[in-house]
Amino acid sequence: MHGPVSAAWLLVALCAATGAYCLLRMRSAVEEQRRSAGGEALMGFGMAAMAVPAAAFSPPGWAWPVYAAVFGLATLRALWAARRDRHHLHHLVGTAAMVYMAAAMALAPPAAHSMKGMSMEGMHGGTGVPAVTGALLLYFTGYALLSGARLVPAAAGGPPPPAHWGDRPELARACRLSMAIGMVAMLLTM
Repeated sequence: MHGPVSAAWLLVALCAATGAYCLLRMRSAVEEQRRSAGGEALMGFGMAAMAVPAAAFSPPGWAWPVYAAVFGLATLRALWAARRDRHHLHHLVGTAAMVYMAAAMALAPPAAHSMKGMSMEGMHGGTGVPAVTGALLLYFTGYALLSGARLVPAAAGGPPPPAHWGDRPELARACRLSMAIGMVAMLLTM
């Protein structure tokens, strides 16, 4: 199973790099960038930790409920922030998806944990509710397609990009796009 394990490591690298960039965005001069970057950094690093292939490291049984609790708190924070800005609704769906995946892994029999990072056939070996997984897959696939379309420049020219890396909106969109693609990959292998 060389292919899926290397794909899992690529997902770990993508999510960790996204989380690192989101930490850099937390130094932005724009308050809204800082506010959303913290939650996105948590998502990136959490996704990286959850995507580590079971062949390399199998988390102890208590880790999945801890992941669910951490992302449950992040879900409550996103729900509170969504009152002010509807952009946080996407954070709400993302953190709820992380709670769902962590809870599914916590409730799964130990044999299902060893399936993580293997072939795509029969991946719902006792983890997750296929209808919820399907709905989340539709959401994140649609989000990835929409985010990708927004990254395509409408016209050459325009104002120069801001001087600070943390203030570049196209990099923030690319960050969200990569996390949406990572979420699709994680949901497919759940």
